[in-house]
Amino acid sequence: MLSKNRIFTNLYGESTPSLKGSKRRGDWKGTKALMAKGTDWIINEVKASGLRGRGGAGFSAGMKWSFMPKGGKLPNYLVVNADESEPGTCKDRDILRHEPHKLLEGILLAGFAMEAHTAYIYIRGEYFREAEAVQKAIDEAYEDGLLGPDAAGSGWQMDIHLHRGAGAYICGEETALLESLEGRRGMPRLKPPFPANAGLYGCPTTINNVETIAVVPEILRRGADWFASLGVKGSTGTKIFCISGHVNHPCNIELEMGIPLKELIETYAGGVRGGWDNLLAVIPGGSSVSLLPKEICETVTMDFDSLAAVQSGLGTAAVMVMDQSTDPIGMIANLAHFYHHESCGQCTPCREGTGWMMRILDRMVAGEAEAEEIDKLLDIANQVEGHTICALGDAAAWPIQGLIRHFRPLLEQRLKKAA
Repeated sequence: MLSKNRIFTNLYGESTPSLKGSKRRGDWKGTKALMAKGTDWIINEVKASGLRGRGGAGFSAGMKWSFMPKGGKLPNYLVVNADESEPGTCKDRDILRHEPHKLLEGILLAGFAMEAHTAYIYIRGEYFREAEAVQKAIDEAYEDGLLGPDAAGSGWQMDIHLHRGAGAYICGEETALLESLEGRRGMPRLKPPFPANAGLYGCPTTINNVETIAVVPEILRRGADWFASLGVKGSTGTKIFCISGHVNHPCNIELEMGIPLKELIETYAGGVRGGWDNLLAVIPGGSSVSLLPKEICETVTMDFDSLAAVQSGLGTAAVMVMDQSTDPIGMIANLAHFYHHESCGQCTPCREGTGWMMRILDRMVAGEAEAEEIDKLLDIANQVEGHTICALGDAAAWPIQGLIRHFRPLLEQRLKKAA
C-alpha cells in the first residue's frame, strides 16, 4: 500500500507525539470547517466511507452514531474504549503513545456529530505510560483552545476525561466498561436497553474503539469516497494489523483491508520462522477467534467476510503465528485458562463452562483424558456459545471449537497413544 494512503504516519514514534508535531503531520487541520458542515454531514460521511468498528465486532460506525438521540433532555456521552486487553493485540497502544492527537480530534468530531459535550477515554490499567501520553495531549489541546468551551473555535463545548481502569479483560465489553466507569464492578448489563438509549449514568451513550475514532478526521478531510476506495467490499479502508508469534519481524503495520494473510506475514513480518512450510496455524484476529491451519492460511484474505466464511474472524486483526514447534492443544489450553480467569462469573454457562473446558483441556495436554471427551468438550463449548449476556462466552468457546474442527486427528492420536 502506498504510504500516501496511510492514516497513522507516526505509528512507530519516529516523530514527536506533541501537538506541534501532530499539526505538522496534518492533525487538527480544518477541524472547525468540518464541524461547520453539520452533524448530519459528518454521520453520513462516516456511513458512506464504510467504516466498521475496529474493536472486534465490526459494526458500522456511522450507523451506530445515528442511533444517538438528539435534542433530548438528558446529556449525550461518548466513551472511547482503550481497554485493550485481547491477547495478541497492541494496535491501540501505539496510537495512544505516538498519535494521541488523532484520537482527540476524532473525539471532538464524533462528539459533535452525536451532540455529546463530554467524552471519557477508558484506558487499560497497565497502560501507564500511554495514559501519561494521552493526558499530556489533552492538556496541550486545552491550552491551545482545541478542547473546552469553544473547541477549535467552533463554538462547541467539548470536554475529555481520562479514566484508568484496573486491568480487567471484561471491562473491554462496552456495558461492563460503563459499569466500571460509574464506580461499580465491571459486569456486563442486559440489553436492551442499549447504551444509545440508556448508557453512562442512564444517558444516551456511544462506545467506540480507539482506532475507530482516530481514523475519523482523515476520512472527513479526504472524503468518504477515498476511504471507501481502499480495501474490499464490506471491509473498506485501512487497518492496523498486529503480527506476533513465530515470525522473523513481529510488528504493527497499517495496510489496506483484504490483504492476503500469506502476503501479510511473508512480506511485512519477515516470514514464518523457518520458512512458510514450517507454518502450523495462525490465529488471525486475537485470541477470541478460531485458529486457521496452514492450508486455509494459503488463500484467505484479511477482511470481515472472508474470515467469517472460514469460521474465524478479523476481530482486532491481531495475527498470532505458530510454527510446527507449537503444541496447538497446549496453546488452546493456555487460552482456556485466560478466559476462565477473566470471566466475571455473572452467567452460569460462562462461570461453570469455562472452568469445565479448562480442566478437560489440561487433562488432554497431560494425556489423562479419554478420546470420548473430545465430543464432550465440543458439546460444552457449543452450549457456552451464544448463551451468555456478553461475548466472553463466545470468546472462550470459539478457540476450542477451532481446535477440534482443524486438529481433531491430533487430539485423537494423542489421547489414544496416552491410553
